[in-house]
Amino acid sequence: MRKISLIGIGAGDPDHLTLQAAKAIGRTDVFFLLDKGELKQSMIDLRERIIRGYSKPTRRMVTGRDPDRDRTPADYQGTVEDWRHRRALVMEEMLVEHLREDETGSFLVWGDPSLYDSSIAILDEVLARGAIEFEYEVIPGISSVSALAAKHRVPLNRVGRPYQVTTGRRLAEGWPAGVDDVVVMLDAQQAFTAHPDVDIFWGAYVGTPDEILRSGRVSEVADEILRTRADAREQHGWIMDTYLLRRPD
Repeated sequence: MRKISLIGIGAGDPDHLTLQAAKAIGRTDVFFLLDKGELKQSMIDLRERIIRGYSKPTRRMVTGRDPDRDRTPADYQGTVEDWRHRRALVMEEMLVEHLREDETGSFLVWGDPSLYDSSIAILDEVLARGAIEFEYEVIPGISSVSALAAKHRVPLNRVGRPYQVTTGRRLAEGWPAGVDDVVVMLDAQQAFTAHPDVDIFWGAYVGTPDEILRSGRVSEVADEILRTRADAREQHGWIMDTYLLRRPD
């Protein structure tokens, strides 16, 4: 039976790699990489660096083209479902063509595969289609959320209080009920600007050499974060940022 590992590799620092992840990389026969284009070559470079450092000499690497996706769709749910389906077709083709019976293949996933990542759902779709049979496991990784909190030296929750992880799109609809601490991911619209009276702990490219950190009351640091974010996006061609919003006591 073919086996697949979805391996969380952390938020960008190679030292985030866990011992469990390193062992899974070491037993992998074929690594499958999704190329997001020249602007995000650094993401492929990090994966290849990790592979070279922990894999066996006989391992193979296969690269497929990650489908493009509309980042500002009118129908968000439908657009994401369509993109996931097209990505499933790419992954299925790579697996059918390059993963032999009784071999182990791996996908290296940024952060943690269970947190705002589509890989688990996409592999389930590939299995449901029935073109190839395999077993798969999920190796947890250090998420950008955990890395952000560690870099700012702040806990995600306060004593006796919950916190919520959400997206910028949902935050733009209003502050979540019942929580005073909100972690926001995937925010292309900088929804934090609608909450000037809370504290923000913001980070971009956390764990990488390009890491940027900012913190303070939103009313005081929002403009700086917006400028910094725009400059970084222009320089790198992409941005990956996360932040914690905290209502003051």
